[in-house]
Amino acid sequence: MSGNTIPADGSAYFLYHSIGMYPGKAEAMAAALSDFSHGWGAFDDGQWTRALAKRQEFIRLWSRLIAAPAGTLTTAENVTTALYSIIGALPAEHLNGKRLLVAADCFPSLHFLLSGLAPRLGFTLDTVPKRGGEDWVLDEDLIARWDESVGVALVTFVTSTSSHRPDLAALVEHGRRMGSLIGVDITQGAGLLPFRVDDPPVDFAVSTTLKWLCGTPGAGVVHVAEPLLDRCRPELRGWFSQENIFSWDLDAFSYARDARRFDHGTPSVLACVGSVPALKWHASQELDAMLAHNRRLSAMIIEEAGRMGLSLASPRKTERRGGSVMLRLPESVEPEQIVDGLRKRGVFADCRNRILRLSAGTITTEAGVERLFSGLRELLTGS
Repeated sequence: MSGNTIPADGSAYFLYHSIGMYPGKAEAMAAALSDFSHGWGAFDDGQWTRALAKRQEFIRLWSRLIAAPAGTLTTAENVTTALYSIIGALPAEHLNGKRLLVAADCFPSLHFLLSGLAPRLGFTLDTVPKRGGEDWVLDEDLIARWDESVGVALVTFVTSTSSHRPDLAALVEHGRRMGSLIGVDITQGAGLLPFRVDDPPVDFAVSTTLKWLCGTPGAGVVHVAEPLLDRCRPELRGWFSQENIFSWDLDAFSYARDARRFDHGTPSVLACVGSVPALKWHASQELDAMLAHNRRLSAMIIEEAGRMGLSLASPRKTERRGGSVMLRLPESVEPEQIVDGLRKRGVFADCRNRILRLSAGTITTEAGVERLFSGLRELLTGS
C-alpha cells in the first residue's frame, strides 16, 4: 500500500452504528444551518417562530417514521436524558418496591443512569447477564427473570456490541402478561429496520437521530404512549413543559396535555435544524431497498470473515441481526492498530474491546467490502 490517501466517496464507510452518512450530507447540513443563522441573526422578531417551526418539522418527521400519534413525541438532548425524563415522570407504583429489568448488553450509558436512580426512586435494577460464551443476552433468559415484580422493562431493539435483535413481539407479549410497563431503546435500528410504536404496542421509546438516520448529535427523541402519557409527571420540567409556556404565575404550573410535558427549559433547536435534512432525505428513500443493500453487503462481510477464520460476534440468522456485523479479532493483534491501519487504507470502522464493528449503509459498496478485507488480510496476516 502506498501513501495515506483516503477516498472521498465513502465506499468503505462502515460506521452507521455510530454516525451515518448519505449523499450530499455536508452540503445539505451546511445549507440548513446557514439558513438558520441568517434567520436567527435577522433584525426582526421572528427568531423563535422560525426556530420552533423547524423543531416541529423534526418532530413531525420522527413521528411519521415510527408511527407515533400526534402529541406523543418530543425532542431530547440524547437517549440518556430522554430515558431520565421518562423514569423521573412515572407514577410511583411502577417503580417503588419493583424491579426494573434490563439486559446486560443494553447501552451502558442507560445502565449508568438507572443504577444511579434506583436507590432514590426505590426500585431494584435487575440486570440479566450474558451466559458464558454468548455474545448477547438470550431472549429466554430475559423472559425467565421477567415476572409480576417487574414494574418496568427496558428492551434494546438492536444491541450496540453484537447487533443482536431480540424477538420484540414475544417479549412485549410476555411483559403484558406480567403487567409491566415496556420501553424500547431503538437507537441502533431506527431508520434501517421497520419499527412502529404500535406494532407491538410499547409504552415508551427513546432514540437518537444519529446512526442509520444520519443526523446530528443532540437530536434525541422521547415517545410516550397513552394512557401512560397522561399519568406522567416529569420531575425534569420547566417553562416549556407547560400548556402555555408564557405562564409566569409561580404557583400555577400545569403540565402540557401532550408530550410537551417532557420538554423543560429552552429547547436545543440547532440539533433539530441540522438533522431535518437527513430525516427528509431518509423519508424520500425506498426503505426496503435500503435494507436489502445492507443485507447484501452484510452477507459479503460474513462470508469473507469466514474465509479468513474470523469468528462472528453477531447472530448469523438475518432476522435476529440488526444492520451491523461484529467480528472478533485475534488475541495476537491490538484493536487500535487494526482500526488505524484500516483508516490509512480509506476504510472506516471501530472496535469495542476486541470486537470489530462493521455497519454497511447507503454509501458503502461491494468494492468497499473488498477493500475492507484486503486491508484486514494485510494487517492480520501480512499478506
